[in-house]
Amino acid sequence: MRDIEDPLRLDRQVCFALAVANRAVLAVYRPLLEPMGLTHPQYLVMLALWGEAPMSVKDIGEAIQLDSPTLSPLLKRLEAAGLITRRRDSHDERTLIVDLTAAGRELRKQAEKIPPAVVERLGVSLADLEDLRAVLTRVNDAARRSVLSGAAETAKGTRR
Repeated sequence: MRDIEDPLRLDRQVCFALAVANRAVLAVYRPLLEPMGLTHPQYLVMLALWGEAPMSVKDIGEAIQLDSPTLSPLLKRLEAAGLITRRRDSHDERTLIVDLTAAGRELRKQAEKIPPAVVERLGVSLADLEDLRAVLTRVNDAARRSVLSGAAETAKGTRR
């Protein structure tokens, strides 16, 4: 018989619960996004742009927490689909500006059906999902701070 207090039990691990929840929730989104021609990461880019287009690639990356090498192929596919445009900033050639096309703005109408459909398919109250989002935001912020402070400590150690 296994000790229910064992700190290494799989079912007690936050990382395991998050990984399983991530796969399960994305499986709910997939069939909803498919008719729109979007993958979940592309949907996140579009959500950021629907909130405040135009945006720099750097700002999109910060908003959806993806690095540029991961983001670039997503943007290329969205541009090829006619949903966004990419252009160099006239004030700073190093900055790439992403904006929505008319088709990209129009797609928002279809996307407005996604959140209520997700809530319905999950069978969890909106209040519970909002509470979960708030807790996950705090966990993500704490993890990001931990990673940054760990990187700073590592950098200090290598400078000595």
